[in-house]
Amino acid sequence: MHKQATALAAAIAALLATPASAGVVISQIYGGNGNAFANDYVELFNNGRSAVDLSGWSVQYASATGTGSFASNGVTLLSGTVQPGHWYLVQLRGSSAGATLPTYDALGNSDMSGSNGKVALVDTATGLACNGGSTACSAEQQAHLVDLVGYGSANFYKGSGAAPAASSSTALLRKTGGCTDSGNNASDFVTGTPAPRNSATAAVLCSSGGGDDGGTVVSRRIDEIQGSGEQSPLLGQTVTTSGVVTKLTNNGFFLQDPAGDGNPATSDGLFVFTSSAPSGVAAGQLVQLTGKVAEFAAGSGSVTQLTGPSAISVLGSGSITPVALTLPVSGGLERYEGMLVTLAGPLTVDQNYYQARYGQLTLSAGGRLETPTNRYRPGTQAQALAAENAARRIVLDDGSSAQNVNPTPYTGPNGALRGGDLIGSITGVVDYGLSTSTSGASAASDYRILPLDAAALRYTIANPRSASAPAVGGNLKVASFNVLNYFTTFTNGATAGGQTGQGCSQGGVVSASNCRGANSLTEFQRQRAKIVEALAALDADVVGLMEIQNNGTVAVQNLVDALNQRVGSGSYAAVPEPAAGSGSDAIKVAMIYKPARVARVGAPASDTAAVNSRPPLAQTFAPANGERFTVVVNHLKSKSSCPAAGDADAPGNLDSGDGQGCWNALRVSQADQLRRFVAQLQAASASNDVLLVGDFNAYAKEDPVFQFTGSGYVDEVGRFGSFGYSYVFDGAAGRLDQAISTATLSPKVAGAAHWHINADESLAHDYNLEFKQPACATCAPDPYAATPYRSSDHDPVAVGLNLVKTITASPTSTSVTGTPGDDFIVSGAGRRTLTGGGGRDTFVFSAGFAGGATITDFAPGDDRISFAELLRSLRVPSTDPIGQGYLSCSASGADALLAIDPDAAGPAAARPMVLVKGRSCAELLKASNFLF
Repeated sequence: MHKQATALAAAIAALLATPASAGVVISQIYGGNGNAFANDYVELFNNGRSAVDLSGWSVQYASATGTGSFASNGVTLLSGTVQPGHWYLVQLRGSSAGATLPTYDALGNSDMSGSNGKVALVDTATGLACNGGSTACSAEQQAHLVDLVGYGSANFYKGSGAAPAASSSTALLRKTGGCTDSGNNASDFVTGTPAPRNSATAAVLCSSGGGDDGGTVVSRRIDEIQGSGEQSPLLGQTVTTSGVVTKLTNNGFFLQDPAGDGNPATSDGLFVFTSSAPSGVAAGQLVQLTGKVAEFAAGSGSVTQLTGPSAISVLGSGSITPVALTLPVSGGLERYEGMLVTLAGPLTVDQNYYQARYGQLTLSAGGRLETPTNRYRPGTQAQALAAENAARRIVLDDGSSAQNVNPTPYTGPNGALRGGDLIGSITGVVDYGLSTSTSGASAASDYRILPLDAAALRYTIANPRSASAPAVGGNLKVASFNVLNYFTTFTNGATAGGQTGQGCSQGGVVSASNCRGANSLTEFQRQRAKIVEALAALDADVVGLMEIQNNGTVAVQNLVDALNQRVGSGSYAAVPEPAAGSGSDAIKVAMIYKPARVARVGAPASDTAAVNSRPPLAQTFAPANGERFTVVVNHLKSKSSCPAAGDADAPGNLDSGDGQGCWNALRVSQADQLRRFVAQLQAASASNDVLLVGDFNAYAKEDPVFQFTGSGYVDEVGRFGSFGYSYVFDGAAGRLDQAISTATLSPKVAGAAHWHINADESLAHDYNLEFKQPACATCAPDPYAATPYRSSDHDPVAVGLNLVKTITASPTSTSVTGTPGDDFIVSGAGRRTLTGGGGRDTFVFSAGFAGGATITDFAPGDDRISFAELLRSLRVPSTDPIGQGYLSCSASGADALLAIDPDAAGPAAARPMVLVKGRSCAELLKASNFLF
């Protein structure tokens, strides 16, 4: 049954409470070579009732508290079979002094400490790249531990503590000749005179059968093995059971009782761990076997399984009817662990990050999962949504521990599925395991379903790629884009300019190890091509960039040059480096803009206050009409790399479990500082209109964002949509990339939205070359294309601004002239000559206007005439004044004269209103040229 664990030590204790394979244990350890005996040795003993084949197993050693791994201290390969009651002697490094050991059964060269150390019996010939202390053993590595003895000061052991320290003249001896095995090193071993035994030593069967199984192999139904609690009630016992094989994996198979016990609290299915691909069994066979009950640690939980299966016999054939389930399942999925089920569809794809590597897709019933603190303030509501998400979520897994397989599992009709696509009902076996690449007791884990027939899955493309960025309106567009480590210096020390042996600066230290992003020029060119395509399609007038290499103007200018080559020479320019600098981090924020659309007003500014992880960058702009606005690009402290509990900056920055992750207090302080910076910018620019964009590393309802929205600023993405997201993490979507405006600017915001080109895409589509053909011959083909899709891991956000200058005619004026930009020209009641002066202008005629105006430079398709208020004052009810005859046009020489008839076809005469110079009625009298 799934057991929640709270720490790595607890997970290891749960896993190692008994031997992971029936019978064979470490019975003696001696590390004092050159004293009592010339060689170190490890003695093994079969305290069970069945023979155990040691082929492919090994004995491995690591120091008590050092940093070396089991793999680095020598791996001694084993072979042969150990019969019940027999010993097996492994001879290790020796010297010329001391007595000669009995004939060894296996020979190695590990040099063990005589007093303190760790010895592992492992069911694989591969050395474990861990030591249980400074380098924790992952759940997968733990699964290979057949037995473990930590002695003396060892920091890795079975049970509650290490075995006692030995010496140059004493050995560690398992009690009762090797028969005692409570799963606790501290109580199972004593020190005494070394007495090595080998396979030729006369057998001594344990009266109790060894371990804690009473010496009797008992028959138990699968439901009895699973039990109704958090752990199997038979943990550590050797049992015989039977069932129908439902599914084979690459390291075992699932077994299910065809009758079951009818108890909804206990599962009728079970996993049998064989280490390698099982042989001699096939799906649909009714089999009987013997194995030891164990709990396999899987991140924050564990799974009941049988290990070391033996005496497998085929009794016949059978079939299992899947249990029909709909997520969320009342009481959870634990009671269906190992069972064959059919999950009702449709199921939404929430995350595909691990699809190519691990063959996993995170799915949910009832629609897309939203990050709880993206919707709610941290607290009760967010916690309730987190629990709801967990109940609706399941991981579709290919059932293989192999990575980067070819073909990639679960690709739909158009290739890799996007987040938001749908999968129909799934028939498969329920399992439990890791759901991210992180291992250890605190790693995220989830229930999984392993389909019986992947080819039977049915896909629906419900969230297709968008070829263009979302329309956000307005006359100017501002965008923000985290470009995921755009470095022109690569991790191999080369640069985009052809240099070698270079490095990147981090905190004043220059080293290639500080570089991020592309590993080589080839990868960089692929990365740049994707980012350029994304920026070209965004077509924004100002773009804030995050995760640009902090190397002056080199990286950002490189990107500008490539973008201009794509969209036209001189289209974009980079905002210069601010006088205060861009900080000492390896990455920085930057800004690019279109000089033909906006002009920089004043010098750029950065805030190098010590609290900032990366100084925000600000620049005031003005379009041709002179309407000023300021853009501030930000990149707040990330949620990762948490401080240690004793660190000076730990208070408020540890993960409190409220969904905001680590460093929340620091991000709040950075937000407070940003508000102070904005106040300075408003004073300097003589404009209160400020737009904050960037990666805030905080979801929409978290404290750092609330510092703004709770004090008069406006979350523009939230204003225009209820579920804005730019990033997917742990299967849930939310927005880290914000667009937050001051209260004065918000009425001028026409729209805001993310363009979902990255967060929903498979990682396989990125620019990297590893784990794809041809770099990896056994991996899937490289799906890379020079398109915007998976150009980063964050979605860009676009904001439309209506920055139009309003010019109202004075009562005594006879003419009004607009700016070279976009204007809103209000004529007033008198007879006036109106000139737009360039840009896209709107000529407004309000109540009280009686006619006599002239427009000198009206541009159809760009400019508009607004009669809305005037028609309302005349009580014209029509939404189609042109079609119903309320608005007409007649030629006046080379010009067009617009007239309004308040009663259309009635007796009242039409009133001449506006003369439009140089335009014909055919090109003028179209609804697109008017506002009604």
